[in-house]
Amino acid sequence: MLTDRFRRWLHAEWLLLVLLAALPVLLLLAPAEAVRGPAGLAALVDWKTVGALAGLMVLSRGLEISGLIDRAGRALVRRLRSERGLAVALVAFAAALAAVVTNDVALFVTVPLTLGLARRVTLPVGRLVIFQALAVNAGSAASPVGNPQNLFLWQVSGVGFVEFLLAMLPIAGVMLALLLAMVPLGFAARAITVPQTDSPLPLDRRLAVVSLAAYPLFLGLVNAGLALPGAVAVIAGYGLAHRAVLRGLDWPLLAVFVLMFVDLGLLARLPVLAQAVPAALDLPGGAYLLGAALSQVISNVPAAIFLAPFTEDWRALAWGVSVGGFGLAIGSLANLIALRLVRQSGLWGQFHLWSLPMLALAFAAGAALRL
Repeated sequence: MLTDRFRRWLHAEWLLLVLLAALPVLLLLAPAEAVRGPAGLAALVDWKTVGALAGLMVLSRGLEISGLIDRAGRALVRRLRSERGLAVALVAFAAALAAVVTNDVALFVTVPLTLGLARRVTLPVGRLVIFQALAVNAGSAASPVGNPQNLFLWQVSGVGFVEFLLAMLPIAGVMLALLLAMVPLGFAARAITVPQTDSPLPLDRRLAVVSLAAYPLFLGLVNAGLALPGAVAVIAGYGLAHRAVLRGLDWPLLAVFVLMFVDLGLLARLPVLAQAVPAALDLPGGAYLLGAALSQVISNVPAAIFLAPFTEDWRALAWGVSVGGFGLAIGSLANLIALRLVRQSGLWGQFHLWSLPMLALAFAAGAALRL
């Protein structure tokens, strides 16, 4: 039993373990001036982003377990009468939800809802989940808080919430439009009767109201540069009134982000990369092209963290890593989450049949918008 539990933990926290294993190697390779003891390593971390992420994780989890989002999703799908209409609704709902409560939380809400429906009516469940994974990549790109890379780039850019939002809306809108245009290719117009889904989560009205009210207040603090004290206040408040929210939180994810900042900060200081990356950014396409390409190798969050110190064009980089969430499954951790939630033979291959064309189309559209 203990061995099985440990094996599941290793499988779940593989990224944390990779980052931990890479740290001593990078410490040996990095120039001496980049490694100045614990204080020097701590300086590599963008603590404003970590604080903002911590607060948003708590608030999103509060909304999730309150049952409010679950009931909204069920109310939406009960009104649908065709397979194609269901696909459009789930794509739109996942995209909108991702812009507010982050892309991974959106998947943890919409995918179980889809699986519950599939137990009662014949549906192409694997394809529906693939489209939801692509939808949260598109929808989350619009918002400064929709995904971790946007949250980080928002903090380092120094611009306000609305300015970042307006800068990202064109590429997010194009990506979502392209995905919706692909829905008729993947889903038939056949009529279906959407049944009452499984029993909804109990609605905790107090938790829902508190989480909804705290969300804009916390975003105001983040926008004012007070992410860390804001996060402390949010965690303390939920610790006193709603401890269940904190118990169910993905705390290792915060450790992953701290280690990402440290590891990628050290990597960026390696002499060979310190010279090669600026040269690559001077090529046609610059940060947009490099962000999209590097996302296919190390995922879009690490790509954003790694490239940010080399460029001041945060908008091009944000567009590039957003588009880079399509393509290979590793392009976005949200893709990996979605594929893990549905254990279906051949799903990885099916995912790339849709995701790779989305990468090509979205990249071309983004390049045209930037002209």
